[in-house]
Amino acid sequence: MLVLVAFIAGLIDAIAGGGGLLVLPALLVAGFQPASALAVNKLQAAFGSGSATFTFTRARLIDWRATAPMFACAGAGAVAGALLVSALPTGFLRLVMPPMLVAIALYMGFAGRPGDEDRERRLSPAVFTGAVAPLIGFYDGVFGPGTGSLLMLAFVGLLGLGVTRATGRAKALNFASNAGALAILALTQPIAWPLGLLMGVCAWSGARIGAHLAIRNGAKLIRPLLVIACCAMALRLFLDPAGPWRTLLAEICRFSALAR
Repeated sequence: MLVLVAFIAGLIDAIAGGGGLLVLPALLVAGFQPASALAVNKLQAAFGSGSATFTFTRARLIDWRATAPMFACAGAGAVAGALLVSALPTGFLRLVMPPMLVAIALYMGFAGRPGDEDRERRLSPAVFTGAVAPLIGFYDGVFGPGTGSLLMLAFVGLLGLGVTRATGRAKALNFASNAGALAILALTQPIAWPLGLLMGVCAWSGARIGAHLAIRNGAKLIRPLLVIACCAMALRLFLDPAGPWRTLLAEICRFSALAR
């Protein structure tokens, strides 16, 4: 079951992101403790994002001269986030992330309908490299859900890249953040290496297929799947029993019952 989930997650993640929302619940259902599940998820996700990065690179959709500094900064940010995760409150991220994912879905669905053509950038590559890339990498090291979607939105909305090229660069930076976070988790958390590596191979295969589909179909496939993935991630976080939104909804219902 887990290797099948990893394959499907790799395929979806290569196109639109959100594969971790499939893998993490599956690992928890299989009996893994949360910390170990996070570590195994990062291991298989590194394989998947690495596969997608390789495929987009072979298709000449990643300009590594421009992307390499961003790649390094995203990885460094993820290392810092993973090192500080135990000292940082993640409740705030759980609170703001679902509305942010809904906003990404609305932007990609309606704001100018971005396609595969590059547009005017709103931010210089230097500022993006020094501020945006490490910040999103840091988020991935601390929390994680929606990292690929955030990177995608950043490349489209801030650097003006077309959707397909933005997807390629987003996968590259996501690979850097996955690898950086995994390096720290491997030292601090127990990892079921045989299972994680097997899931990684399946995620690699799924991501190869997903990346080829994204390259072949471009924005007409990536955009709707990104909208669906963002909405699914937001719904999952809104309804998370351990999350603040579920607690807030319960309090509102309780208050309404008392008011009657």
